[in-house]
Amino acid sequence: MALCGVADTGSHSMDKSITLPPDEIFRNLENAKRFAIDIGGSLTKLAYYSTVQHKVAKVRSFDHSAKETDGDPLYEISVQEEITARLHFIKFENAYIETCLDFIKDHLVNTETKVIKATGGGAHKFKDLIEKKLKLKVDKEDEMTCLIKGCNFVLKNIPHEAFVYAKHADSEFRFQHTHPDIFPYLLINIGSGVSIVKVEAEDKFERIGGSSIGGGTFWGLGALLTKTKRFDELLQLASKGQHTNVDMLVKDIYGGAYGSLGLTGDLIASSFGKSATTDKEFSKEDMAKSLLHMISNDIGQLACLYAKLHNLTRVYFGGFFIRGHPVTMHTITYSINFFTKGEVQALFLRHEGYLGAIGAFLKGAEEDNPNQYSWGENYAGSSGLMSVSPELNPIQRARSGTFDMLEMDRLERQLVNLPLLQDATSYIPDTVDLTEDALAREYWLYCFEEALDGVVKRAIASQKDQPEAVERAEKFRQKYRHKLQTLRHQPFAYGSLTVRSLLDTREHCLNEFNFPDPYSKIKQKENDMALKYYLKVVKSVEELSWEQRQFNLVKGLLAGNVFDWGAKAVSDVLESDPEFGFEQAKQQLQDNSGIDIILGVFPFIRELLIRGTEVVLASNSGPALNDVTNSELQILTERIAAMDPVIHAALKEDRLALVQNGSSSPCLDLSRLDKVLATVVRERGTDLVIIEGMGRAIHTNYYAMLSCESLKLAVIKNSWLADRLGGKIFSVVFKYEVPSKAQGQH
Repeated sequence: MALCGVADTGSHSMDKSITLPPDEIFRNLENAKRFAIDIGGSLTKLAYYSTVQHKVAKVRSFDHSAKETDGDPLYEISVQEEITARLHFIKFENAYIETCLDFIKDHLVNTETKVIKATGGGAHKFKDLIEKKLKLKVDKEDEMTCLIKGCNFVLKNIPHEAFVYAKHADSEFRFQHTHPDIFPYLLINIGSGVSIVKVEAEDKFERIGGSSIGGGTFWGLGALLTKTKRFDELLQLASKGQHTNVDMLVKDIYGGAYGSLGLTGDLIASSFGKSATTDKEFSKEDMAKSLLHMISNDIGQLACLYAKLHNLTRVYFGGFFIRGHPVTMHTITYSINFFTKGEVQALFLRHEGYLGAIGAFLKGAEEDNPNQYSWGENYAGSSGLMSVSPELNPIQRARSGTFDMLEMDRLERQLVNLPLLQDATSYIPDTVDLTEDALAREYWLYCFEEALDGVVKRAIASQKDQPEAVERAEKFRQKYRHKLQTLRHQPFAYGSLTVRSLLDTREHCLNEFNFPDPYSKIKQKENDMALKYYLKVVKSVEELSWEQRQFNLVKGLLAGNVFDWGAKAVSDVLESDPEFGFEQAKQQLQDNSGIDIILGVFPFIRELLIRGTEVVLASNSGPALNDVTNSELQILTERIAAMDPVIHAALKEDRLALVQNGSSSPCLDLSRLDKVLATVVRERGTDLVIIEGMGRAIHTNYYAMLSCESLKLAVIKNSWLADRLGGKIFSVVFKYEVPSKAQGQH
């Protein structure tokens, strides 16, 4: 729960006894500026911008012009402070608004902020209170404009924002992987009435239709029929009701199906039809359910007609009528499926409740142009989606809202699709969706819990000179363990649960407690060692025949890929046998800095350069496990070029380009790559993509279809995964594909 220490007053009157832990909710208030607020009928959503100071690991090349000794490291590592931008969005009940405003007033340090942007029906009601408490002028923004701006923002920046609701499936939520190209779409906003909005571009939208029969109709008629005044209680009644006791069905009229018209017997012929002909009392539950079906079917048919009229297949639903309620999502889903014969899916949004606040914030921040950047959800500080089924989570209804907090970090690089994706709209990065695969989910959650002690140990070792590192590492352990426990019960909390999202959540938690690169010293040691062997490896390869050389180069590439501290089977070997080396790795075959990049990748790309191929070498923008980063790669390449005339000439003639990929993950989402990399790929006419490593080629992109030839290669360093793929641990995946109907594969 976001709000702590709440006394149960039994009503929605303002309660001054609430205590709010600042570390948990209103984070980084001391740096906050640009506030926005969206006040609805029962919930308040607050947004603000802040700057976050955190540690980053930087590498800097030593001057190697003087005579070197064997003990000289290749580069130095320093941990520096860096300031990044973060957006905070917080949701709470209107009952607590005064206490929250008091808290913000007491902790707000920045005095530059003079205005708070406001939207929502309650903005006028609470205007005087906000101005009095915060000493800020309330500037009201158009509600629909804010809603659209917020919707565009989450769809563009959160890949697993949209979901299909499946009531009886193993997982209630089936997430759709959204792509940077989000337009056009239809937004059905169900508030008191219904607004149907066609959105064609960032600032181009039009209300193309609507209805006066909406959420207010359900609430109002429901209150008259059942004497129940609370909206949530009305939905609770509906979830227990049986509409067939009140509604007249086709079979009630015709004794069965109406075959010539294609109508099944269970179809509703007349909502509330039985109440006119049956002389009996109907239960509140049954009437509420009948009413819910009547309203939902009417909205569903309207939505389908407008979608068909404007040729739109992406239809999103929002508004207080939806607000994460399972019964409304289910009835809307059923209605859309029925009227479109399954051609259009009803899509809902994880952060639907925040759209107005996000839009109002963006209106106030236009001079900073936040839309020119890409943003990413910070899993360490976001609540995530909770279960909406009352039987699964009985306290859900009491929470009056599905979400508590959302944090978005500004990314250094603007992210776009890889131009070589065969069909960007159908691309799904992850190989296994753990949300739907219960066996795989249990295995990987167990794996990450088992690995936690090792990660903590590695984090402390990376900052031996800092006495408080132990305390921070323990806080990291607690936070990440809590996230894993949450994901065990609610695997859909941050979208589709995948190995990639588990790794990314861990990285976010490490960064939260200032462990930016726990493997930096290991990478430095590996790089120093591997450089000493580089020329020896190159020379041995050159002595081979052409055929033997190709085989040896690929084997070397895969052998380097074995050195992966993120894989338990490998880290156990490396911990127990520090002398385990390149030749031993070759022998193990039936990813990563140092040995991988220097002794595996560089001899391979050297061969490509010799045969006249231009090479673009893409690497991570930020650290993840022991994968090489772009800044490390720049130094390594410079040192290799000083030894190797082939690499030196290629760099000088721009036949070898080093580009960062925009990622800080061991995995790779080809729909969110650095814009510069996408431009280079397009301009150079890339005709072969090589994806190397278990994270990038197995956990992600195993099934990715490209419009050019591709080669995916990795060593399976996990026995469970090897078994799933029909092999053994340290088996090799060498998957060559051509962009045709007959996919080549070896």
